[in-house]
Amino acid sequence: MPEVPGLTTAAAAGVGNGGSCGGGDGGSGSAFDALSTDLTELILGRLPVPTLLRASAVCKPWRSLISSPAFYSHAGGGGGSPLPWFFLFGLHNTSSRNHQAFGFDPISYSWFSLPTTTTIAGPGKFHDPSSSSLVASSGYLFNTFPCFSFTRLFSPTWRVTSPLHFPRINPLLAVHAYSSSATPCFVVVGGVRFIGNLVDIEDRLAVEIYDPRSDSWDLCPPLPADFNSGNSSQSLSSALFKDQLYIFGIYSSFVSAFDLHSRVWSNVRTLRPPGALFSFLIACKDRLILAGMCLRPTGASFKLWEVEEETMEFSEIAAMPPDLLYSLVDSEDSDDKFASLKCVGSGNLIYVFNEEYHKKYPACMCQLGGSRTEPCSWRRLPTLRSPVNKFHKVISFCSTVSTGDVLHCED
Repeated sequence: MPEVPGLTTAAAAGVGNGGSCGGGDGGSGSAFDALSTDLTELILGRLPVPTLLRASAVCKPWRSLISSPAFYSHAGGGGGSPLPWFFLFGLHNTSSRNHQAFGFDPISYSWFSLPTTTTIAGPGKFHDPSSSSLVASSGYLFNTFPCFSFTRLFSPTWRVTSPLHFPRINPLLAVHAYSSSATPCFVVVGGVRFIGNLVDIEDRLAVEIYDPRSDSWDLCPPLPADFNSGNSSQSLSSALFKDQLYIFGIYSSFVSAFDLHSRVWSNVRTLRPPGALFSFLIACKDRLILAGMCLRPTGASFKLWEVEEETMEFSEIAAMPPDLLYSLVDSEDSDDKFASLKCVGSGNLIYVFNEEYHKKYPACMCQLGGSRTEPCSWRRLPTLRSPVNKFHKVISFCSTVSTGDVLHCED
């Protein structure tokens, strides 16, 4: 498994580093020196992230090109891949030295070991992030209690915000930009708060939207009362789709959409396919996908459905192959063996994994077809290489990643 911080150093030892991109004979030059920047960018843009990291150590011009925002925006391969990475952050309650972070790159089909000192640890003066106060969404990490702070993935700098109106633990969080040029806002929904060290289960907690430009929080209506029985990310999933933030009950199957312009909740509906034990709502490009575990007389299955946003009607589009499903869980014959399966997704990829330690967190991914009639493809992810610690909490999410992000985490 590649170690992100060591890739550049190791590569540099083998190929040298200098001001030009000549060969290894002390700078006699190579054909690459005669290429235009645009053509060099086109060639490098077809490489996966691990190869790009090594290429960035060849010479300063290549490193500058590969780490530039323009390369991420226009490259067709690893530099600007539309395929989201899958992240697993493992938190240990008693020792931060046992924290681990992993990122899976679907282009190279390999796991990266990520640094935990800046990626997970956060600022030392805050509440221990090994508790339920750490949340991740769309390339950001958030610490929600007792102070709210955030950082970009791979960034060592955390920013503290003005206080929430309702400090909370384990909320749902979404990152939303009202336009392509707008600064993203953070939407905080649900969670739990403590009163006298006791969990306040009666308060649904108002939705709050944070504007980084003014460092201010706007209060919005709380979750509908139907969600009172469970309003944290342990029992809810969310999907940001076309300026609507859908909140879905993993076990209750209740669904409601929060309009980010009018800031009004839609009526609560029930979205439960036949035989569903639990499910997750996921926004995938221009499609709203429901992914869940079903138990029927014919047996257990993990299925995907496409959801029509206006009517909330659904139609099945894929089912995980049975041998792949049972490779993720224990073999004993019990219904609750599937309870540790979790699901996240973005773009055209959906990842399913087991958060139980004794299975070493096995995972698989499904690449969605371009339409309902185009088949989806399933594939098992490589195993995390030992040693893998035992975690008290596992945080998972998807995010697109630029090579510049990874390079900057090394600087």
